[in-house]
Amino acid sequence: MQLDRLDRKILNVLQSDGRIANADLAEKVGLSASACLRRMRALEESGIIETYVALLDQRKLGRLMDIFVEISLISQTSESLANFEHAVARSDEIMECFLMAGDADYILRLTARDPVDFERIHRDHLAQLPGVSRMKSSFAIRPIVRKTAIPLDD
Repeated sequence: MQLDRLDRKILNVLQSDGRIANADLAEKVGLSASACLRRMRALEESGIIETYVALLDQRKLGRLMDIFVEISLISQTSESLANFEHAVARSDEIMECFLMAGDADYILRLTARDPVDFERIHRDHLAQLPGVSRMKSSFAIRPIVRKTAIPLDD
């Protein structure tokens, strides 16, 4: 789908307020409510808008730690990668997983309440991942920038 200026305006507004009423969104981007709704549906159907979610403050929910875990696998065959990725996708404890180029095969981001909680996550989730040859964990001291909005050209 080719995005025009109005589509990008809609997406920029939605990235900062996903609960905005269609009439308010239409007014902000300079469209009629029906034209705005048609464009939003097209963005949803094309998959550009994947879903709508509530972003939660993990610290207010007691998850005070961010941990980044570098994972190296024993083998990089398609089957090994698929088995690992399937296991990662099933774990609610793993917040993000990226296939990497470089020293590690994957980098995971986890959240934990405290070191004891991380030990549980390590024992019950990370240690159970298939095909792992090496794990290296790094603990974040504090977040500096955490963005959810993708930059879009106007």
